[in-house]
Amino acid sequence: MKKIAICLMMTCLSLTFVPFQVNGAVTEPTTIPVSKTTDVAEVKALELRLNELKEMDKSKMNSSEKKVMRKEVRSIKHRMHDIGGGLYISGGAIIIILLLLLIL
Repeated sequence: MKKIAICLMMTCLSLTFVPFQVNGAVTEPTTIPVSKTTDVAEVKALELRLNELKEMDKSKMNSSEKKVMRKEVRSIKHRMHDIGGGLYISGGAIIIILLLLLIL
């Protein structure tokens, strides 16, 4: 049991103290902030287009048309991901959170 605990603590420490490349230069953001209403409207338009593409009859398309459609779907999903943002948690942070929950 002690061996497992020590291995687990060493794993957490090794994931916690990962060296990061530090960039001291401060740069101004290159993008212009957009209002939330524009983002919401754009997301709704993109969702409508995705639904249209999903409902299309793909059996009558040739391979080049299907390829173009797949590229369009990927670009729409990528654009929606860029608009949506999100919360990202590293693997080390998840392990630490789980350990804290188990300890407490």
